[in-house]
Amino acid sequence: MDASLTITVLISATVLVGIGAQVLAKWLQIPSIVLLLLFGIILGSSGLGLIEPALLGSGLEVIVSLAIALILFEGGLSLQIRDLSSVSVSLRNLITIGVLITLLGAAIAAHAFSAFPWSIAFLYASLVVVTGPTVVTPLFKLVGVEQRVARLLEGEGILIDPIGAIVAVIMLNIILSSNDVPLVLVGTAIPLLLLKGLGLRLGIGVAIGLIAGGLLSLLLKQSKSLPQELKNLVVLAAVWGAFSLAQALRSESGLLVVVLMGIILRAAVIPEERLIRQFNEQLGILANSMLFILLAADLAIANVFALGWQSVLTVLMLMLVVSPINISLSTWNRGFSWKQRFFLAWIAPRGIVAASMASLFAVSLTEESLSGGEAMKALVFLTILMTVFVQGLTAGWVARWLGLQTKQVRTAIMGDHPLSQLLVRLLQQKGQTAVLIGLHTHDAKFMQLDEIPIVSQYLDFGELEAEGITP
Repeated sequence: MDASLTITVLISATVLVGIGAQVLAKWLQIPSIVLLLLFGIILGSSGLGLIEPALLGSGLEVIVSLAIALILFEGGLSLQIRDLSSVSVSLRNLITIGVLITLLGAAIAAHAFSAFPWSIAFLYASLVVVTGPTVVTPLFKLVGVEQRVARLLEGEGILIDPIGAIVAVIMLNIILSSNDVPLVLVGTAIPLLLLKGLGLRLGIGVAIGLIAGGLLSLLLKQSKSLPQELKNLVVLAAVWGAFSLAQALRSESGLLVVVLMGIILRAAVIPEERLIRQFNEQLGILANSMLFILLAADLAIANVFALGWQSVLTVLMLMLVVSPINISLSTWNRGFSWKQRFFLAWIAPRGIVAASMASLFAVSLTEESLSGGEAMKALVFLTILMTVFVQGLTAGWVARWLGLQTKQVRTAIMGDHPLSQLLVRLLQQKGQTAVLIGLHTHDAKFMQLDEIPIVSQYLDFGELEAEGITP
């Protein structure tokens, strides 16, 4: 079998197994990442050897980069800024103070329990700073928890990914250019390099993200000049184009670009917004399925076992000590009950960004003849496995035990008149999803409290049923 056919079979098999895992997870009502990781490990180099990502060579890095761009864009597209107003301060704390707490706590745990040198310990810590919307958002669709708790965790998962990735890349660059990281850490060089690198990448990301997102939203609003069948493809081309431009200017700045583009596009109230979101959600599922299968298949399970039981203590320290401290300080005096804080601290599964960057970083360290890359990668994957299996599979039970699980009520009200608008307003104030259906048309309008008179998207009855609403 020639090389091109081998790669074709590899990609096809990856997609087949990944989508199959998604379908099976949906049927079993469990987080899809559980099956994606299991299938990847079983079929990969440590199992049956049917999927060998090493055959892709440098193409694996290309697939990872473009797929993560799609995943983060879809995350931004699903985020409504106005929904975060009640948790904005806590969210700000989680993506600033929380990043520092996790960075320090995880590094200390990796050094103390897993005996990592400080350089590799901090690199590991920078990778597990991120949580990930690819795990959190589907989890809440299955479990169903109070909206304020769900919004905080979903917002953190989306916004912390680019920040954590930037911190991780800066940390890698520092390690590759320094022969004595522990000594330097006691001085000011490392903090200054982190701040400089973070500021530069955030600046580039914000600038390109705002410009690209604004131009794309303006283009999509010109519905007459843009054929319907091209709109989704225009969005895809714009996302990859802006991402690549930012990456060319400074590595990992493109992650913030795509998140901002998604947020701006969602806030712009463009025509056929729902169709665009559906298309990108499907692309996100495809990207997630491929990445988790490929990265799990590339994992050497022997390296995970070689870490010993001390590595389990490292992850438990992260889950049971560092995360609660992070949540306690970030949500201090913000109106969260102890039950809500307990649940927030418990649900912190790591996702695709941590897995993909750990794989790439291990390669970079090996190429520079630096040891510890494979051990660091193994510990990151052990963190993903433990947080996903333990926290993900117990999320529903913990939510029910704490009394935080809710069943979202969806209501449809007939008649577009002031009384109907008032009823929808009251229902939304109670945290329920309500729609208004005009009596003289077959259009439905999703309302927001700050958008009366109604200014939103139009759905037909078939789309209402897809939302779980029976008119």
